[in-house]
Amino acid sequence: MIKKLLYAVILFCISFMSFGQDLLQSGPMVGYSTMKEALLWVQTTKAAEVHFVYFDKANPKKRFKTEKYTTEKKYGYVARLIADEISPGKKYTYEVYIDGRKVKRDYPMEFQSQTLWQWRTDPPEVNFAVGSCNYVNEPEFDRPGKPYGSEYEIFQSIHSKRPDFMLWLGDNTYLREIDWNSRTGFLHRYTHTRSLPELQPLLASTHHYAIWDDHDYGPNDSDGSYWLKKTASEVFKLFWGNPNYDVIDKGGITGFFQWADLDFFLLDNRYYRTANNNHTVERQMLGKDQIDWLINTLSSSRAPFKFIAIGSQFISSEAMYENNATYQNERNYVIQKIREAKIEGVVFLDGDRHHTVLSKIQENDRVPPIYDLTCSSLTAGAHASKEESNVYKLEETLVGQHNFGMLKVSGPRKERVLTIQIVDKDGKELWTKNIKANDLKYKRR
Repeated sequence: MIKKLLYAVILFCISFMSFGQDLLQSGPMVGYSTMKEALLWVQTTKAAEVHFVYFDKANPKKRFKTEKYTTEKKYGYVARLIADEISPGKKYTYEVYIDGRKVKRDYPMEFQSQTLWQWRTDPPEVNFAVGSCNYVNEPEFDRPGKPYGSEYEIFQSIHSKRPDFMLWLGDNTYLREIDWNSRTGFLHRYTHTRSLPELQPLLASTHHYAIWDDHDYGPNDSDGSYWLKKTASEVFKLFWGNPNYDVIDKGGITGFFQWADLDFFLLDNRYYRTANNNHTVERQMLGKDQIDWLINTLSSSRAPFKFIAIGSQFISSEAMYENNATYQNERNYVIQKIREAKIEGVVFLDGDRHHTVLSKIQENDRVPPIYDLTCSSLTAGAHASKEESNVYKLEETLVGQHNFGMLKVSGPRKERVLTIQIVDKDGKELWTKNIKANDLKYKRR
């Protein structure tokens, strides 16, 4: 009798501990971080009450709680909660509670607050990952033949580098034919991609920011004529953790964030785009409102490096596929305005092309160079394009296999250096380049 009772108690305990785990669909994920708050994200398998408990790793006895939120089917069972009792420059551990039960994971669940360095010290070293084109196979709905996605261990390699944050450069998920005609389809595809097992440790302890490209916006090569673009915007905002969206109030995902002394400008290359086959009007990818915002915001930035994230390759003389050279007038206009405003330290970050390359444009020695890091692909089919017609490419930086970028900004405030390291799926370096902020400035007479 005692043995049966003990056995029943053990079963109850196991059931109790695993209950919350069974309700966890994907995540948790950490989104944006500031000095005073951070976003915590999680997705449940059905309607459930969710909250987070968090504490300073150096003072684990003082615990804080987020608000409680009940997930709903119409919002993909997603909870986005704010940790708003944090202090600058701290490392925090957090716990997830679903229907009152703590969910356990076998890897760290941590986040950090940004450092208050201004007027006190040099800015801290910043390490962040970049990548694009993440295809997670679902054979039932994929095209027949060889699977398009592979080598998901790349996310474990990114996690092993322990970046401060990751900036996803578009095609972060791949909508299929079954997905892009309904909100239900969007929610299914985003949920399926976000639930990849290899991705979970990276989500749990690295802050995440994102832009989109065509495959997480709509059909292949989709543009501003896409009939569900408002749905695309809604679901994107639901599943990602940027601190702001649609800063130009036009419906897309344009945004901005800061990390230490660095500024990041997140552009939308789909929502405002002229229909691909419409040549009856002045063609645009970004649109004047977004460009005006970009130039105005760049002009006010004091960052040594101003990173402009955009889904399509920007600096290339090779007008191919969907890069910005195919919208040459607009691309040239953006560069012209950057030059007229004497904006320094510009580095474009983009993906899409399923290969990696660093490009550099400098029209003459009176202006500083502008760099463009195209970083692709994470798991989608990669190929070894040579970009034969791109006169701006640095030949030695072409990579035609799955890869990601690790970017480090270090050094004293007035002598910051950007180190770009491209890494393969196993975490091995493929190439590295150093760019000094002072080399991206106008020469003072």
